Amino acid sequence: MMLVIFAFSSRPSNDLPDFGSIDSIAKKGGHMLGYALLSLAYWRGLEFKRGKAWLAWAFAVLYAVTDELHQGFVRGRHPSLWDVLIFDNFGAAIGLFVFAILKFRRLDKFSFDKDESG
Repeated sequence: MMLVIFAFSSRPSNDLPDFGSIDSIAKKGGHMLGYALLSLAYWRGLEFKRGKAWLAWAFAVLYAVTDELHQGFVRGRHPSLWDVLIFDNFGAAIGLFVFAILKFRRLDKFSFDKDESG
């Protein structure tokens, strides 16, 4: 995921696609999706331990900071603190939150069913 994010942020602004009237939504949505997947990859590396999700989020946000700094060296691009604080941060957090609800709800239900049956 880090490589994919780096590859997208290495493209000069003239080489980026234009999505017309939904350009901003598509690009900011891409930020959120990319950092949601990155935070999940980090959490997977931390074996999906419940108490380590915050660390996966922190790693994703730290990478977002370095990626924005990297964009400062790409023609036609510039670093954006707003991208980090809003889109990358919330993308990572929302991805972890949704995955945690789905994963641990299923595990808790499974454990409950198992306890009930004997």
